[in-house]
Amino acid sequence: MTKLDNFTKGIIRENPVLVLVLGTCPTLATSTQTSNAIGMGAAATIVLLCSNAAISALRKVIPDKVRIPCYIVLIAAFVTIVQMLVKAFAPSLNEALGIYLPLIVVNCIILGRAEMYANKNTVGDSVVDALGMGVGFTLTLFVMASIREIFGSGAWFGMAIPFLQNFKISIMTLAPGGFFVFGCLIAVVNRIMMKKGKPRRSLGCKSCPCAEACGKASCETEGKGAEA
Repeated sequence: MTKLDNFTKGIIRENPVLVLVLGTCPTLATSTQTSNAIGMGAAATIVLLCSNAAISALRKVIPDKVRIPCYIVLIAAFVTIVQMLVKAFAPSLNEALGIYLPLIVVNCIILGRAEMYANKNTVGDSVVDALGMGVGFTLTLFVMASIREIFGSGAWFGMAIPFLQNFKISIMTLAPGGFFVFGCLIAVVNRIMMKKGKPRRSLGCKSCPCAEACGKASCETEGKGAEA
């Protein structure tokens, strides 16, 4: 796989939100406003980039038995740094994102890429993978937030759209509207993948990026159930 393929796979082919279905909670929670979505995407991308690089560099030093706790400690350190910077230079964004900014620590996209990719590849490849996944995550948030803000609030980036101010669909800013837009985008991506001849990804345990973290115990149980 070339560096370009490694980067672009996170945008459509292996989009962390719409294909791998990771990071759904922050995606739905922070996609009500476009500015918040971009801020969340940028923060997650920085953490993903730093953690992937650090974990890849230390992959031969970290003992296999304690790799997950070590990953979490590294990710938590980078999240703390990012949160301090956001508080210092963008306090309004910090207030808007609220608890979801420190919760990047448990974002399954970050831990999933650490376990699936950074743990097995060089620092350079891990950085490219992190950038691709981060861009894919940010673009998804941006598209979802644009749709929800335009139709739900009659505005975009906080700027009112005169015509839509009288035809706002308030439910788009609520959880049901978020799930509706989320489902529509997944359907669009699936359609694009089918047109390109790409098979649909299974949502079973075997396709989970964190399958190795749990020892694939659920995969084995799933396989035995299928045989029975």
